[in-house]
Amino acid sequence: MDLYSLKQDYLQYIEIEKGRSSLTVRNYDHYLTRFLEFATDHGASDSPSSLSESMMREYRVFLNRHPARELKKGQALETLNKKTQNYHLIALRAFLKYMRKRGVQSYDPERIELAKTAERELDLISEKELENLMSAPDVSTISGLRDKAILELFFSTGLRVSELCSLDRDADLNTGEISVRGKGGKIRVVFISGSAREAVKKYLTGRVDIDEAMFIDHSPRAHSRMVKEESVRLTPRSVERVVQKYAMIAGIAKKCTPHVIRHSFATDLLYNGADLRTVQMMLGHSSIATTQIYTNVTNKFLRDQFEKFHSKRKEK
Repeated sequence: MDLYSLKQDYLQYIEIEKGRSSLTVRNYDHYLTRFLEFATDHGASDSPSSLSESMMREYRVFLNRHPARELKKGQALETLNKKTQNYHLIALRAFLKYMRKRGVQSYDPERIELAKTAERELDLISEKELENLMSAPDVSTISGLRDKAILELFFSTGLRVSELCSLDRDADLNTGEISVRGKGGKIRVVFISGSAREAVKKYLTGRVDIDEAMFIDHSPRAHSRMVKEESVRLTPRSVERVVQKYAMIAGIAKKCTPHVIRHSFATDLLYNGADLRTVQMMLGHSSIATTQIYTNVTNKFLRDQFEKFHSKRKEK
């Protein structure tokens, strides 16, 4: 098979057999098409065996010099950052591994090394800021009850915003745990704190609609859709706006998003003695390497605690 046919097979494979989202498939299509167009322009034939070491090296240079966006008159050239370059290389490496798996002779994917990037810094909010955020909603309204439940559930479970939006109201909250479908269609169990359970139950008790979604739009514009029995399930963007709204009310000047609360959930577990593998499972990370970004934060925390308490010992 030629490279373009193999690419189409690979995209179908990650969509159907690996359960990747439509966005992931679209992104991989973009990255691989860019590579194949480059390879064709630089002498590669349709055969996978035509991919060479020199071509891969030239492709790395091409990515490093590629404009990040279309330039307008007078704008300075801004090239793809290292993280975006790595997205291209990760997609290419996965494609080459797929070909190897199918017995197709091609370039060795293990020879593709990712570009070195700056150490990632996590956006976090303080314990006090988190408390202010949780107490910001006005629970005398149905929207306020909903928003309180959303915030409590985020910090109790570390859910991704898409996972929270996909929850249905028939989830059994009495057990203190619910199953969620994460990335790649993988199912995991998350645990709900007492305060989060209480907040969700109060919200659902105040509902008079029949929508199956756990969290819905209560704005006037959603009413006509409710009358027609159309679902008004909250979208990820709507939930992001909810978090941003209460961050402003709570006086949090720094970045505050659902993912920031997810970070706070993870670091809180580690601060209180959870091991990295446990946190990986609770967050739904496929690789523990992803979870390890939190160790830099917790190591700094431990160092600060050491300096704070150990320094009390004075030399005599």
